[in-house]
Amino acid sequence: MTTTAAAATVDLLAEAGVRRFYTVPGESFLELIDEVVRRPELELISTRHESGAAFMAEAEGKLTGRPAVAMATRAVGATNLAIGVHTAHQDSTPMLVLLGQVETDHLGKEAFQEVDLPGFFAQLSTFGATVQRADRAADVVARALAMTTSGRPGPAVVAFPSDLLGQPGRPAGRRVLERPRPQPGPDEVAAAAGLLERAARPVAILGEGAQDGHEVLTGLAERYGLGVYTAFRRQDTFPNGHPHYLGHLTLGTAPELLEPLRAADVVLVLGSRLDEVTTQTYALPAGETKVIQVDAQPDTLGSVVPLELGVVADVRAFAAALIEQADGDPAATRDWGDAHDRYLAFSDPAAPHDEATGGVHPADVMAALRRGFGDDTVVTSDAGNFSVFGHRYWRFERPRTQLAPISGAMGYAVPAAIGAALAQRHSTVLALAGDGGFLMTGQELETAARYGVEPTVVVFQNLLYGTIAMHQARELRRTGGVDIGPVDLAGFARSLGAAARTVTDTGQLDDALAELRREAGPRVLVVRTDSDVLTPAARLSGLMGARA
Repeated sequence: MTTTAAAATVDLLAEAGVRRFYTVPGESFLELIDEVVRRPELELISTRHESGAAFMAEAEGKLTGRPAVAMATRAVGATNLAIGVHTAHQDSTPMLVLLGQVETDHLGKEAFQEVDLPGFFAQLSTFGATVQRADRAADVVARALAMTTSGRPGPAVVAFPSDLLGQPGRPAGRRVLERPRPQPGPDEVAAAAGLLERAARPVAILGEGAQDGHEVLTGLAERYGLGVYTAFRRQDTFPNGHPHYLGHLTLGTAPELLEPLRAADVVLVLGSRLDEVTTQTYALPAGETKVIQVDAQPDTLGSVVPLELGVVADVRAFAAALIEQADGDPAATRDWGDAHDRYLAFSDPAAPHDEATGGVHPADVMAALRRGFGDDTVVTSDAGNFSVFGHRYWRFERPRTQLAPISGAMGYAVPAAIGAALAQRHSTVLALAGDGGFLMTGQELETAARYGVEPTVVVFQNLLYGTIAMHQARELRRTGGVDIGPVDLAGFARSLGAAARTVTDTGQLDDALAELRREAGPRVLVVRTDSDVLTPAARLSGLMGARA
């Protein structure tokens, strides 16, 4: 059967279960756009900026575990996509990136908007290729799609010279099959079980590879008496209300929450690459601690800390095998009640805190959100100091309900919320953003309104790049370049098709949220927060007045 390269590619992706293609349309991949539009089972999501398209695709991949597609044109569109591709790479999120390229005869001449696209994305992708023949296009994309979920998931990039897409092609030579997950060996399971059973205070760290494992991971924690931490921005990998839960390894984790990790004699790392934040700037696990690291990607093992045992295996399969291997009842001698109680007290937004004098206290915002949204809410978060309050005070009880960039990319929350709402239209989606991040990608509310999705966006408006101001105050005792103007963000949101309210007093929060929940379409709550309150433990005025 003869077809075009573009049609063969889209047929392959549709058969593989891809349903959404996020893009800013461009002239170098017209046939791809047309083939998506022609198929009623597929959605072409036209966004306002390529960064928004990439963040939406990344959020869908993070939420579902299956890759969505981000598409862009040549160098100008591709470079705009790069922030979302970098996020997918650092967050181990499956994503397929399809890019238009200059005509075949122009390759290598620095033609209009040309750059070596696979080369440009080499450090950010699991796979990269430029299609050389129209009749091989679908085969190249099939390989790229498989690579998005092989080993450590991530983004795969395929570039199409624009003259090839309309040329005769052929269907892919083989279907895209799910790659088999590596299974643990019995000797590895026995060795890990022995280390955990002999340990006095074993703890586990759960990362991005531990998604969807609540039942087996809670069983593992109970069977071996493990205290459990979640890696940076992976709070949804373990139910936070479970009595073995010890807290989130985030930026500046409170010392009292870290004590069980410092005192642990064995640390079981499941599906985490032990990034800088999770390890508290590579300080933990401590050097004398015996570390067992389990990951589907061999290169991850031992790349950060020396290991007592490294295992290439699917996390859930390994956890299930460990439970079967357990001998006796080691859990009976380990009680994590005090440590869990410290976490509960730490994460209570209704606990007493310093009063805000220049606006609403962010802790009060989180208390209102806890009252107004259930634990099945999908929460997306931007980067910035405001997010510290979200990480501290929201408790994640269900898997795949947290979408937040390990990469620390600003501008993530709004497009991620839209991607989540498109991928799961039945879900309640809540986005947390600062005014800095909101002003980077808030224009994507127009995309939400046009496609009929209804995320709620809460903007912590403190007129400040708070994270940078905090670092400047600590290191320089002065600030510069961090001010944000008093923009009418609610008015901006309304102009894009969203319902919006502005709150300047804590007492207005509950009513404003209730009013917005009754509105159709995207909703935005702008909360004027105190610019002096940088984190639950730091005020700008205090840092500026501190002695060097």
